[in-house]
Amino acid sequence: MVENAERRIKDTKKYLRKQTLHTILEQFDAEIMELSKTDRKAKYDKMMEDPFSFFRGSAYLFYYDVSNIPFSYHTPEDKPTWIMGDLHFDNFSAFQNEEGEIVFDVDDFDEGFLGSYLYDVLRMVVSIRLFAAQQGFSETEQDEFVERFAKSYHKQIKKFTKDKEDPVTTRFTVDNTKSAVKKALKKLEERKATHELDKQTTVDENGNRIFDRENTKLDPVSNNEFKEINKVWDQYLQSVAEESFQNKDHYEIKDIVKKSGAGIGSTGLKRFYILIEGKHDNEHEDDVILEAKEARTPIPAYFFPYDEQFWTAHKHQGERVTVTQQAMHHMADPYLGYFTMNGRDFYVRERSPYEKDLKEKHLQEYDDVDKTLKTMGKIAAKIHARADGDIENHILDYHSENEILAAIGDDSEGFINELQLWSRFYKERVEQDHELFKEWLNEYFYQLFQPKKSKTPRSARK
Repeated sequence: MVENAERRIKDTKKYLRKQTLHTILEQFDAEIMELSKTDRKAKYDKMMEDPFSFFRGSAYLFYYDVSNIPFSYHTPEDKPTWIMGDLHFDNFSAFQNEEGEIVFDVDDFDEGFLGSYLYDVLRMVVSIRLFAAQQGFSETEQDEFVERFAKSYHKQIKKFTKDKEDPVTTRFTVDNTKSAVKKALKKLEERKATHELDKQTTVDENGNRIFDRENTKLDPVSNNEFKEINKVWDQYLQSVAEESFQNKDHYEIKDIVKKSGAGIGSTGLKRFYILIEGKHDNEHEDDVILEAKEARTPIPAYFFPYDEQFWTAHKHQGERVTVTQQAMHHMADPYLGYFTMNGRDFYVRERSPYEKDLKEKHLQEYDDVDKTLKTMGKIAAKIHARADGDIENHILDYHSENEILAAIGDDSEGFINELQLWSRFYKERVEQDHELFKEWLNEYFYQLFQPKKSKTPRSARK
């Protein structure tokens, strides 16, 4: 009798959580994102691979869970921070800024929104545990990694509040980083300026540079798509920052392709690579590759309090993404801009030849991960403190770092302890959800691809 009750309790909890997964996946991926079954399958196949991949592809589940928990250390609702919205271990990389300097920073702004800084921090510390577990580190070591990130974040926030450092000009280069980050930056310094052109394009028999159609991740666009992008191109040109704008010929479109096989959370969103003239030369080595990516309502917006002022200022989703990047980076991409095509908002950025992710092989040792997280903690503090640079646009009339420090108060030990305990709990939840997700795929979603059994005609029945 006791065994039956225990099994029933476990089965009921499992059933309810699986139903929650089903409801959220159907609501967001099918109803809101309107992903096709094929796109959903491509996304879910990636999410199946491991718990970290599942976590990256299910940000809506994360926000559904955490936005209903009354954490300590939140900033007041009327004092939000401009957050990245999807801060996790894999959303940092090395790249070249507008001044030609190789830097290490955050690199994904699609979910940028106003909310408590703590949501970025919570998402980051869970990702630290998931990444560290994949790398074979123990739970005790994971605790220490979370502590390293949190301490570094808190210490950097304090520096900004005391004006010891300026978040507007703070950047991370080969001179002030170590370990895996420093290696990525040094490697990038060796890269040729034509790296991305060599990788994505070829020169045809007429001497014109075009995209390489043999590349399996590049798909041709239809004649209609090519015309539509050219039709809205003036929208993009008008959105480029005045101080960054070149002459109009610089942005002349030479070729366009569709990009497939992109990240997990972006699966199903339209994405184009656009080759533009750049500076005129006979070798076409100054051509520039731009990426135009569809932007949707940020996931946190579905779970945070509605902010009328924010949405009045940022009705265009592509504009919201570009403003987020400009707010968080010292020197933003000079090609940032946006346009609307067929009712869909897009943002545009350069597909830079100078961009490099951290190598997992450089993050095998404890000391390497520890030093990397110290840098990531500083960067997280920098983007939160710097993004109130939008004071000029009257979105924020206060300094975020002051509000964050006030929320943490003198209780840095309690802050770190809560992050350790909660991230340990939620990492286990993600691992359990990943198993439930795989069951759900086999029991429900993959069944949608099975041929329907034909009914036996009534006349054939005996």
